[in-house]
Amino acid sequence: MTFALPNPAQTLKIGTRGSPLALAQAHETRTRLAKAFDLPSAAFAIVVIKVTGDQVQDRPLKEIGGKGLFTREIEEALLDGTIDIAVHSMKDMPVEQPGGLLLDTYLPREDVRDAFVSLTAKGLDDLAQGATVGTSSLRRRSQLLARRPDLNIVEFRGNVQTRLKKLADGVAEATFLAMAGLNRLNMADVPRTAIAPEAMLPAVAQGAIGIERREGDNRAAEMLAAIHDGPTGQRLAAERAFLAALDGSCETPIGGLADLDGGNLRLRGEILRTDGTEVYADDVSGAIEDGPEMARAMAARLLERAGPNFF
Repeated sequence: MTFALPNPAQTLKIGTRGSPLALAQAHETRTRLAKAFDLPSAAFAIVVIKVTGDQVQDRPLKEIGGKGLFTREIEEALLDGTIDIAVHSMKDMPVEQPGGLLLDTYLPREDVRDAFVSLTAKGLDDLAQGATVGTSSLRRRSQLLARRPDLNIVEFRGNVQTRLKKLADGVAEATFLAMAGLNRLNMADVPRTAIAPEAMLPAVAQGAIGIERREGDNRAAEMLAAIHDGPTGQRLAAERAFLAALDGSCETPIGGLADLDGGNLRLRGEILRTDGTEVYADDVSGAIEDGPEMARAMAARLLERAGPNFF
């Protein structure tokens, strides 16, 4: 399959955050596009955009604006034409896009599991009473406290490398990262233990890369269609419908995971009190095309069980 970009002025500009993981995801996108259209890598320019979420590291996300902190500046660049497409970690994406933008391309999903990372312990049960664990995720904090209320949870923001340095400096005895990020960064040497979803349900869309474009940009639409992974899209349609029905944000402890088995989709979801004292979970299966509808029904059931003002 070929696609002509006749001059440098038509180079496709790929927008991304500047963290090592974000850059790895942008390079994967470029590699897949170049292969799909038999183009040199020079036909694509990776444009790094500074986002508020990466620049403000000394406060929890909920204090400075939630998920949009990792996407707002990139989406503004997409809308004003500075870039042609934007590559995102889907677990960072709000459930609604700004007017004029579409998010309808997903790369094959990586490992969805969380990773327990420690220089001294092999797993959560190996941590001593009152041990300090670092995480910036409200979901992980709530899940940890539901299982180990004795733990001391401290704020742990920053990219993978920053968090590993904090462990080495003794700020905490353990932390949690996404297996997907470690795999994409080829960090096989990081001491980690993958946690099954049955023990710690991952964040909605964890392990998935999404690519955003402008409405009406036919060139971008045609190129992205060639690298879209349908099964990942089907899974995320259900998970993000679940999140949307719960009005999910970085201030809301929510876990959700959809899996495919033939023509069926299984969706697991849970909502938690931030202190881990209450957990409500559900598990449903049905036809793939009914995924979003099942997700909304699941969200309604969980909210009914939890009662008003749960979050």
